[in-house]
Amino acid sequence: MEVVFTKVGLAYNLPRGVRPEVEDWEAEYDSMEVVMDIKRSIEAGGHEVVLMEAVPEKFIPILTSEKVDIVYNFAEGTFSRAREAQVPAILSFYNIPYTCSDATTLAVCLDKALTKQILLTKDIKTPRFQVIRSPQEKLRKNMRFPLILKLNAEGSSKGISETGLVHNYEEFKKEIDRLFSVYNEPVLVEEFIRGREFTIGVLQEGNKYRVLPIMEIHFKHGKEFYSYKVKKNSDYYVDYTCPAKIDAVLERKLKNMAVKICKTLEIKDVARMDLRVSQEDNNPYFLEINPLPGMAKGFSDLPRIAEIAGFTYEELVLHILENAMKRNNLVEYATV
Repeated sequence: MEVVFTKVGLAYNLPRGVRPEVEDWEAEYDSMEVVMDIKRSIEAGGHEVVLMEAVPEKFIPILTSEKVDIVYNFAEGTFSRAREAQVPAILSFYNIPYTCSDATTLAVCLDKALTKQILLTKDIKTPRFQVIRSPQEKLRKNMRFPLILKLNAEGSSKGISETGLVHNYEEFKKEIDRLFSVYNEPVLVEEFIRGREFTIGVLQEGNKYRVLPIMEIHFKHGKEFYSYKVKKNSDYYVDYTCPAKIDAVLERKLKNMAVKICKTLEIKDVARMDLRVSQEDNNPYFLEINPLPGMAKGFSDLPRIAEIAGFTYEELVLHILENAMKRNNLVEYATV
């Protein structure tokens, strides 16, 4: 591969100490350690890197003064359900290329219910769900317990507590009241699929999607789902099998679903998605997708999966960058 070495902006968000009394308030933001790991990986490819923290007082002044060729975007943005779309929308306004999906896809994917509604039009199975927009809103009669409650437009298990899986209306009402009192955001209520849980990483290579080895999530110590506590302490509460021990039929179902989801949502460069396979019908059900997946070395699922596929951490970062460079005619030849 012959690469035109570039000045790469690195867009990110760090925790800023907002509402420290709520442990997971800034759960989606990355540490400076992760930022520097990505920076070093990009530099290993021969590129210059400009750090661009995605906050109003810093981002646009740096963007307009540094004249970067492309931005490696893993910024979560600030405020609103469209926050992940903020950086790519600004970059598109300035006609500056960037990695990962565009503003439309990122805005859609952060809204779990909207994503499900779109995928249902393509006959992609997902658990029955309802969005609750106020504590007074009634639960539909066709919603079957047990139910799991999540904030509709958050990731990293933010807001998902140990009491997030409810088995009756009394538990439901108590958890709804808790979520609105702390976060005051719409809540996704979803029928809980009992069965096996999988996470799937996908890399875009030109116009095709490469599905990485499928990872199965095994919860232990009495846990059944990813609460914030479980995710934070995943080495204790979770075991992983990658590649998952599944038969060829199920593997084909999961891979085909992953590619169909990426095509439908117009995913660019990379994504990771969560699915459950029902113990009742052995069919996969889509839960959610992250088009800006976590990149914490040795912790986040995507780097772990990519390592099984033969990628070092640096190679994963550069694969994402170089696919975006190829898409934007910043490479002459590419093997990605």
